[in-house]
Amino acid sequence: MSQHSLVAKELAEMFKQLGHPDRVRLIEELRGGEKAVGELAEALSLPATRVSQHLAQLKAHRLVEERREGRQHFYHLTDASLADWVANAVHFIEGRVPIDPQLLHAALAAWLGV
Repeated sequence: MSQHSLVAKELAEMFKQLGHPDRVRLIEELRGGEKAVGELAEALSLPATRVSQHLAQLKAHRLVEERREGRQHFYHLTDASLADWVANAVHFIEGRVPIDPQLLHAALAAWLGV
């Protein structure tokens, strides 16, 4: 398999992992740095078990890393530029999908930290 084919396969797998809205939101939350599972669950208004399952998926595909401290599990992005990449995807989608401009602006502001 050529290197280009391997890269394309890896990119397709990354898109698959980002294909769930909760995982995209987790990437958004982790843009600001490391957070505990409980913090992420509260920020996303999701059960901690669901957040943990999504984080396990992201970790298995090397998009996040885990650090344990006692009973707490903390996660951070393996590459902070992933959050920037997601923000750029919002710009791409903006012109292609009819979305409420106020909601889109709020999401973009959150991703860019504006």
